[in-house]
Amino acid sequence: MDEIQQQYFEILSSQVFIPEDLDYSILDSHIKILENLNVVENSAISIFDLYQKKHIYLSLRFETIFGFNIKDAQLDGNEYFEKKVHPDDNFDAMRIGSYFLNIAFSLPIADRKYYKLINDYRIKNAQNNYVRVIEQFQALELDKHGNIWLALCIMDLSPNQDISLPLQNKVINSKTGEIFHFSEEYKKIVLSKREIEILDLISDGLISKEIADNLFISVHTVNTHRQKIIEKLNVKNSHEAIKMAKKYGLID
Repeated sequence: MDEIQQQYFEILSSQVFIPEDLDYSILDSHIKILENLNVVENSAISIFDLYQKKHIYLSLRFETIFGFNIKDAQLDGNEYFEKKVHPDDNFDAMRIGSYFLNIAFSLPIADRKYYKLINDYRIKNAQNNYVRVIEQFQALELDKHGNIWLALCIMDLSPNQDISLPLQNKVINSKTGEIFHFSEEYKKIVLSKREIEILDLISDGLISKEIADNLFISVHTVNTHRQKIIEKLNVKNSHEAIKMAKKYGLID
């Protein structure tokens, strides 16, 4: 779990923000709209800040529907939410979140608001019982450089309350209506940021010595990473590793 968490937060940190360019006054208009929506919709709504890496707005529905303590959630941050999620689903959600962010960050800037990640998974409610929820995650605001800055999260009780099922997921392009599903094969892939960097350079045709010079590491370290990549992807050689990584959007 530690490795996939590290990978997830490495990807989150891969966007470079300029704090002076982030105009948080825009939050007021978003929150006003969301609070009006909250009156008529039976959904819990939050805004996640990818710069601060935390939720900066949580609607009261998190308390009334799911029994969350908003003050504790604000104090404990992401750890509060992770403790609520079924351990198996939390593990898969981290993997899928990493994959989705890799795709979202590589999209043309004009398309970044159209892609929505939808997860159906298990959380603990106020009675400490697991219930299924559907969570939608979509870019709400980009900064002036095209980074995904604020994300809108909408959580509802799932119509499917079969607690025996693991996390279900898909990605929807809201502009075209296309639906993408994550394969079970992808869920087994965990590459670190460094391994992805090395694989990307191998894809560009660089040999180990050139990669080592480019990343300021030893040739031995590069070759160790190459072997780990092949083992993790369960392939025979670097050529097959590149094909699989491109298939799942890990490299361009």
